[in-house]
Amino acid sequence: MRVIQFREAIAEAMSEEMRKDETVYLMGEEVAEYNGAYKASQGMLDEFGSKRVIDTPIAELGFAGISVGAAMNGLRPIVEFMTFNFSLVAIDQVINSAAKMMQMSGGQFNVPIVFRGPNGSAGQLGGQHSQSFESWFANCPGLKVVCPSNPYDAKGLLKAAIRDNDPVIFMESEQMYGDKGEVPEGEYIIPLGLADVKRTGSDITIVTFGKITKIAMIAAESLEKDGISVEVIDLRTIRPLDMNAILESVKKTNRLVIVEEAWPFASVSSEITFRVQEQAFDYLDAPIKRIVTADTPMAYAPTLVAEFMPNAERVIEAVKEVMYI
Repeated sequence: MRVIQFREAIAEAMSEEMRKDETVYLMGEEVAEYNGAYKASQGMLDEFGSKRVIDTPIAELGFAGISVGAAMNGLRPIVEFMTFNFSLVAIDQVINSAAKMMQMSGGQFNVPIVFRGPNGSAGQLGGQHSQSFESWFANCPGLKVVCPSNPYDAKGLLKAAIRDNDPVIFMESEQMYGDKGEVPEGEYIIPLGLADVKRTGSDITIVTFGKITKIAMIAAESLEKDGISVEVIDLRTIRPLDMNAILESVKKTNRLVIVEEAWPFASVSSEITFRVQEQAFDYLDAPIKRIVTADTPMAYAPTLVAEFMPNAERVIEAVKEVMYI
């Protein structure tokens, strides 16, 4: 099977859906003439033209609102935020218009729109360009939230998101665009709302998503050398959340560590922890452990960035604590 980059998988997903459906278009800062800030729309302007691959001013609220209106009137927009940190400028349109329109219109208007772009830290970008927003958007009914961890999943999930009749938040990572992985040349779709067991194990479950999945896998491989069998679940979709996959694994391993790149208060791991103790408390042989970021804005100094972020060593330590080793 061929091997391509994450950014190429994203471009392929958008291009294939645009060839199939003339109502699909891409809009955002530098998506056209510059081929995307991270080259995730490479070649798309040449193929589809300036009416379907549209460069915008630096005005997220404006072009998000235009696309919500377009979606209400029969189009299927893909809106690229150069980073989800900039989505805060447009959050009124995402939350108060896109997410709520179906309910507020009594079912008269659906909003088939994808808001996509990089999320979370990309290294030394400081406090205003390093935030993770999965839990922010997952908190809002009416939105679906997707966080792929590899090129194969990215393409299949993005195609499903573009075809979905509800607004989808599709969160990538600046640090993953160059990642390579096997991606079939033929058509495939990955349904939203289904987690993936990236590694089977019997002693402990690690639940994670997005680029942090790579850290979990590194930790699991290291722990195997110590005789600890780790099952790694990649959620892929935050909302809807595949609780069945989590519960089935916890009932098998009886221990759970959750790893995510997010502040600890009201995070995705907080919700999972609550649901597991509510639905599978009797299966737990140890308290649930979470590995998250520091409860502070991201610093710029590389030493403080390293202290802020989850890493494999912290995951290994948490697993051994839960295993009482």
